Amino acid sequence: MKGLYTILFLVLSNSFMTIAWYGQLKFKWFEGKPLFIIIIVSWLIALAEYAFMIPANRIGYIGTGGPFSLLQLKVLQEVITLVVFVGFTSVFFKTEDLRFNHLIGAAFLIAAVYFMFKK
Repeated sequence: MKGLYTILFLVLSNSFMTIAWYGQLKFKWFEGKPLFIIIIVSWLIALAEYAFMIPANRIGYIGTGGPFSLLQLKVLQEVITLVVFVGFTSVFFKTEDLRFNHLIGAAFLIAAVYFMFKK
């Protein structure tokens, strides 16, 4: 169950971080705002990212009773980051193309997860 909570919190965490980093490039509210306002709003969104990332790591890390090693947590987080990013890009940035080389890169990331979790 801790593994599932870890993954759920990592998905939520990365969703907020993706919005904090890239939302300002798409959402109309940010248009014409001074850069310091965009930075402050992005930091506030990123605060929610930390509210999920820290518990995800504490719940998931084997040293605090979770099922994952530190290396496994990191690779899992990176793959989730890219999955969330691709989903965000597909929904909000229709001009971005998902090409064959991107799919090959994703396959290598999945292979990385496989090998990180292989005993």
